[in-house]
Amino acid sequence: MLARIRQRQEEDGFTLIELLVVMIIIGILAAIAIPIFLNQRKSAQDSAIKSDLRSTATEVESYYVTNQTYPAAAGDLTAGTVQTSPGVNIAYYVDVDGYCLLGTNVNGDASQPWVYESAGGGLQDKATQTCGGTESGSWGP
Repeated sequence: MLARIRQRQEEDGFTLIELLVVMIIIGILAAIAIPIFLNQRKSAQDSAIKSDLRSTATEVESYYVTNQTYPAAAGDLTAGTVQTSPGVNIAYYVDVDGYCLLGTNVNGDASQPWVYESAGGGLQDKATQTCGGTESGSWGP
């Protein structure tokens, strides 16, 4: 009889302490993984903006080669050839020295745009550059 009682006690589930230790370990792992995931997401959004800016700059340069002038409005470019990622807005500015593209991600940090300036040599540091001139149009969803 005593053997049966001892056997039942050994077959009981986890103790409360064991469950709390497992929950604490899961919480620690989540606290480590969530910030890393968010940083990777921001990096992917920045990469999408930079890629779209380079593609759009190639389209503007193609227009220049054909017409010997930069487009005065975004509508001058063929709509199907300018591809932007979902949530990426690209504003186009004409300047005396060339053109400037300002890319922002509405899903990301819209206050930190990326700038592609033709006179400045291409993609610029987003913290130090802004587009000047007159805005001619914008692309995006």
